[in-house]
Amino acid sequence: MLDNPASEYAALKQELRGKGIKFLLASYADMHGASKAKVVPIDHLDQMMGGSEMFTGAALDGVPQSVHDDEVAALPDAASCTVLPWQRDTAWFASDLIYGGKPFEACSRTILKRQTKAASDLGYMMNLGIEAEFYVLRDTPEGVMPITERRLNKPCYDVSMVLDNKAWLTELVDFMNGEGWDVYSFDQEDGLGQFEIDFMYADVLSMADRYVFLRLAANKIAQQHGCFASFMPKPYQDRTGSGAHFNMSLGDLATGSNLFKDKNDPRQCGLSELGYKFTAGVVRHLPAICAVVAPTVNSYKRLVKQGSMSGFTWAPIFACYGNNNRTNAVRIPMGGGRIELRAADSACNPYLGAALVLAAGLEGIRENLDPGEPNRENMYLVDPAELEARKIQMLPRTLGEALDAFEADPLTKAVFGESMAKAWLDYKREEWLSYMAHVSDWETSRYLRFF
Repeated sequence: MLDNPASEYAALKQELRGKGIKFLLASYADMHGASKAKVVPIDHLDQMMGGSEMFTGAALDGVPQSVHDDEVAALPDAASCTVLPWQRDTAWFASDLIYGGKPFEACSRTILKRQTKAASDLGYMMNLGIEAEFYVLRDTPEGVMPITERRLNKPCYDVSMVLDNKAWLTELVDFMNGEGWDVYSFDQEDGLGQFEIDFMYADVLSMADRYVFLRLAANKIAQQHGCFASFMPKPYQDRTGSGAHFNMSLGDLATGSNLFKDKNDPRQCGLSELGYKFTAGVVRHLPAICAVVAPTVNSYKRLVKQGSMSGFTWAPIFACYGNNNRTNAVRIPMGGGRIELRAADSACNPYLGAALVLAAGLEGIRENLDPGEPNRENMYLVDPAELEARKIQMLPRTLGEALDAFEADPLTKAVFGESMAKAWLDYKREEWLSYMAHVSDWETSRYLRFF
């Protein structure tokens, strides 16, 4: 437990009492990026902020502890304090895990903070925006159904459908804006009952905290309207999957100015040489990165050129970058000044995903890597021989392939630490093998009466 004088948090306690807060959540993210916590009455805020809340790591997915180890403790970040919009007597705090009074090496938030420290040592800060996509569904006697009754072949941007969902959307957006997240648009997406909420970027740690909380908030607010939010990457075979595209730039640590922006870019994408070096590092490690930003068996049902839907999926399948062209895994959106990682999906742990991407980008900067010229054409239509000539590889097609890439890439152990890298691989290998052993309805339909 860390030592903090009680007076340091007196003002915070008074402020929270004034808002009617009775309970506090000392919350940290497990390996999946799900929020875990103990509930603490506000009278004990001082102790909680000093690391009083202990957790048995062996009871959690991917926390590399044995049952005989001492507990880890949650050390809350006061700047992250957020009042639950659906339960306004409770406040949530993003927390780091500590062990023996020191940062716990395998804590997701701490893993990201190690990389932000590496960036700051070079004079950089990372800014991150995450495009939040998810489905809102309801349980019915006939099974799980979209929240909307309308049936459209092309529901994307449908005005009537988004207006039908204004009640829960307004609650969620009002909360986000009340917290200063600055929502600048939201819409009905390409899948029936799928929505996207776009809000302003922030420093990478704050954005990771916000995305973890957003998944919790979206689900709880939806539940109050008789439905639920699903962040499964590909819940339907014939509908668009849900991404969580990472939009990234580096800023000058002293001034905050965007170091990726260059109006005179000779490659005509609006990206600086620093941005290209960062991009080259990300592209180099994309197969291993996929294991973290697309972390489930289901993730790879999204990363296909064409599924059962007509037309292309718009999801990335190649380890390449390009201009404002959605067929590249790494895209430079129109106007430049940032890069977008399109492989990231709605199920990712944002701390771990951002940590690995940032480390890869910093490697590109340190080694002065060059990604080559941007790919401007529809990459789905490029001949395989041409792809080979350009040395463009496919992204992993399954979680198993992604885990192989993760294990083979030395950067993953350097970023995660030995124990967390092993815990991640062990858990995800078991997930993959369990899936491989499962007999699906597709198999029985195809083979049960084959002969």
